[in-house]
Amino acid sequence: MIPPARRTFVALDTPEPNAARALAQRLAGHVGGIKLGLEFFCAAGPDGVRAVTEGLDLPLFLDLKLHDIPNTVAGAIRAVMPLAPAFITLHTLGGAAMMRAAADAADETATQLGLPRPKLLGVTVLTSMSVLDLASVGVDRPVADQVALLADLAHVAGLDGVVCSPNECAVLRRQLGPNFTLMVPGIRPVWASANDQKRIMTPAAAVTAGATYLVIGRPITDAPDPVQAAQRIVTELAA
Repeated sequence: MIPPARRTFVALDTPEPNAARALAQRLAGHVGGIKLGLEFFCAAGPDGVRAVTEGLDLPLFLDLKLHDIPNTVAGAIRAVMPLAPAFITLHTLGGAAMMRAAADAADETATQLGLPRPKLLGVTVLTSMSVLDLASVGVDRPVADQVALLADLAHVAGLDGVVCSPNECAVLRRQLGPNFTLMVPGIRPVWASANDQKRIMTPAAAVTAGATYLVIGRPITDAPDPVQAAQRIVTELAA
């Protein structure tokens, strides 16, 4: 059973390492880890990641959403492994061969560097997308069916879990079993704005539905007191 305080990965959606570091330091002990995404990585690079994480006992979720030919994605996995991420994301739409190449690269590089192997998570359907958005890019099946198909592909290809909206958690948990990691954005406490997320759920409801970890950004980072907001979520989960 994962303790409530370890379930939340706070999304530090800023391109500025000093700001991200300061917020991470404040939230240490109140969240389970930090998420640094594509905007941050493009702005600050690996050195910026090190500047944020060095000396902090907070697992790193490196949300790069890699998507390219298998050889290139495998090379990208090898390149970021020295940062010791706990999780790395890649797009399931890259296909089974790409995902298998990523998994093999993670296995081999972890052994070479003497580091824990990061869990690789497949991105299914972005939480900002609705069924109409899927149709506009040529996918004419319901969101839940598309997520289930891609999650099963990720599982067979050797990934450790997927990123999905809370709405798909219950189905995926039944489909893929108790040990498959479900990293779930689109989390909004009742006291927070939905912003641009379309498929959302409260933290407690998402965990009840089967989420392993929760990705929460603006309800914490934009709060007048981020520590208080993070602790409020932990209290809700504990209840």
